[in-house]
Amino acid sequence: MIKEILEEPIAIKRTIAKEQENIIEIAKEIKDKKYEIIYVIGSGTSYHAGLAGQYAFSSLTNLIVSTIPASEFQRWVPSSISRRTLLMAISQSGESKDVIDATKDALKRKIDVLAITNTPKSTLANLATYAIFPRSGREVAVPATKTYVTQLMTIFMLVLELAKFRKSRTKVESLKEKLYSVPQIIDEIFASSREDIRRTANKYKNKNLMFILGSGPNYATALEAALKLKETCMVFAEGFAAREFLHGPVRLVNEKTLMILISLSDEINEYASLSKSFRSFGANVISILERVKNSKILANLSNSVFYVSSSLPKVFSPIVFIVPIQLFTYYMSVFKGLNPDKPEKLVKVVK
Repeated sequence: MIKEILEEPIAIKRTIAKEQENIIEIAKEIKDKKYEIIYVIGSGTSYHAGLAGQYAFSSLTNLIVSTIPASEFQRWVPSSISRRTLLMAISQSGESKDVIDATKDALKRKIDVLAITNTPKSTLANLATYAIFPRSGREVAVPATKTYVTQLMTIFMLVLELAKFRKSRTKVESLKEKLYSVPQIIDEIFASSREDIRRTANKYKNKNLMFILGSGPNYATALEAALKLKETCMVFAEGFAAREFLHGPVRLVNEKTLMILISLSDEINEYASLSKSFRSFGANVISILERVKNSKILANLSNSVFYVSSSLPKVFSPIVFIVPIQLFTYYMSVFKGLNPDKPEKLVKVVK
């Protein structure tokens, strides 16, 4: 797992280099076919990538996008659809039963399919109308790490190509330049925070009740963080949209609880208020913050702080905010005496 986390910058660079032309062509097809709605499906980590992608589509394009767990597609999508519809099916292996079943159902309904899969010769790739291949390389550990960030990169690249048909080319090129700086930002996290993250994981290795809060695009990050903690550390962890946590779940916060807050610079004051409340209930608080002037407000109300660069636009922030949590879950698992590569009861491909 740690090897694959540390491979993320090169995997993202490889994805940009090898998929850029393909994504440009697929964006043109999507525009020419005048799709009005995109359903996005995935399971587990791939579902979270889709959710972060939905935020990007909604922010930068005029497409209506709805993300649904793959296993629920047939139950939630009407049998008769009048709008021109595309299904974006996300699966690392391209063999997940729930994704394949949903894809076959969509094809029966005459819905075109865009596959995002790490496996070019997979069942999903063969079924799809279009296919994008994140270039993460083989991922051996059961918890998905580098496959997640490369999925996000391909989705964000596609969003930017589609944004060209709505926004000024200058603005899109500026966003693209910032998106393509992600490998450097992740390398900076490794260099500046890895040892601090390792020490913090050791400090909290005995915590077994954790809540992760994120807002906007990082609601998806909170969900993915909770999944990683469950998979690797065998703890009870749940992700919430920050304000939603106050509608009931906050009742569970006490001295046994570890809170992880994912805060962008424009949310600092709100998260500082939350952190102050959680600490008054006895909880420990870890904050993941941008390195900006006002971050000290929340940092001073946290037990531990992990920083990421503030140079990335909010819409793309999930691709870097997940990295400290991936490292934290790896080290916590090891300190607990567990094997993060092969968690009991889990398999790489769910069939």
